[in-house]
Amino acid sequence: MIATNLMEETQRRLDNLTKPRGSLGRLEELAKWVVGVTGKENPSMKEKVIFTLAADHGVTAEGVSAYPSEVTAQMVLNFLSGGAGINVLARHVGARVIVADIGVAGDLPPHPGLKSVKIARGTRNMAKGPAMTDAEARRSIEAGRELLREQADLGADIVGIGEMGIGNTTAAAALTAVFTGRSPEEVTGRGTGVDDKTWEKKVRAIQEAIRVNRPDQSDPLGVLARVGGFEIGGMAGIILEASARRIPVVLDGFISGAAALVACRMESGARDVLVAGHRSAEKGHKVLLDHLALRPLLELDFRLGEGTGAALAISLVEAAVKVLTQMATFEKANVSGKIPE
Repeated sequence: MIATNLMEETQRRLDNLTKPRGSLGRLEELAKWVVGVTGKENPSMKEKVIFTLAADHGVTAEGVSAYPSEVTAQMVLNFLSGGAGINVLARHVGARVIVADIGVAGDLPPHPGLKSVKIARGTRNMAKGPAMTDAEARRSIEAGRELLREQADLGADIVGIGEMGIGNTTAAAALTAVFTGRSPEEVTGRGTGVDDKTWEKKVRAIQEAIRVNRPDQSDPLGVLARVGGFEIGGMAGIILEASARRIPVVLDGFISGAAALVACRMESGARDVLVAGHRSAEKGHKVLLDHLALRPLLELDFRLGEGTGAALAISLVEAAVKVLTQMATFEKANVSGKIPE
């Protein structure tokens, strides 16, 4: 799927720009990656889109979060009014934010900026049984694919994925434990900033969810249904559709990384369109990024979600493309090249 021949040609172009070879480091790697994903010699980053998918989690009944579930719906309203972190950072990098209700427990008033693709009013408590049915898991993935299709038809050049959902670090940790084979203790972090007692509840809830549901990592859809979340399925769908359409995807934090685990188990080639925007403060995030062999672009100790880390990283991808397409070559700038050895 990756256009390796174009990447080789891009490397030759980069080596002939007015700089020492390789001196722009990972920006040069990013430029080649974008060319390889898109199949375009001179890609554009004009249309930047960030998806923020919102859903609730029944596992909050186990006392795993420092915040009540109603915060999910309240934050969606904040996104729609333009006052959240993702709104600020998206404006900063010139990206559109697509806010989608894919499983918020509360009622949200109609709003022109809200995509309503609600599967259900939150998942069930995974510590007591499956978080969702297999049919609901499929619907969440298809909802994500449809969201991407809409934006692709509008000319999206690159997308970032983020989320909002009280309790979703618990689901992400469960998915990470199943797909990487690591223990819940190794992949469970502090989420919204929980204390030791609440962290212990999170670990126990994940242990119980795995014991009760017996998820099989060879069945990624089944794993999503048993211990995942609607917004995680939606982001996995976005990744899968972006892969089919050759659109680069910038991951945000731990939750979007868990979605990447699902997507890449469903379709191994999906990994080619992914770049890790940052590594968050959640310890499970490092585990899953290592598992996917993705090296993050930034490390800013973020643990907010929403797509905030993806937004900042998109600006680096755009900078890389501008280096490739706007820098002068030695010949055009009339600058002498390196002395032959």
